[in-house]
Amino acid sequence: MMPTEPGEDLAGPIPAPAPVYRWYHKTSAAVFVIFCLEIGLFLLIFPWTEYWEGNYFAAFVPEWHRYWENMYVRGAISGLGVVNLYISFVEIFRLRRFARR
Repeated sequence: MMPTEPGEDLAGPIPAPAPVYRWYHKTSAAVFVIFCLEIGLFLLIFPWTEYWEGNYFAAFVPEWHRYWENMYVRGAISGLGVVNLYISFVEIFRLRRFARR
């Protein structure tokens, strides 16, 4: 069809409808944010407490005890906590997608 033929819509493409978010979408997003925030705070703080050497996983394989007490391992686990905190803050800002426009 030529653009000048009758019956053709010259307004352009039809926009896609806005997504519809239900209550369970909003609740699951909030639960995900809370979960990532709690896991992130735990992984950031726990390796540097006095309970770190006495937990179940540290005593599970005695040969790994020297790795378990290594500061680099503790820092790596704290780094995972920072990643989880970053994910939770990004998701907090993404909660705006549920706002009505």
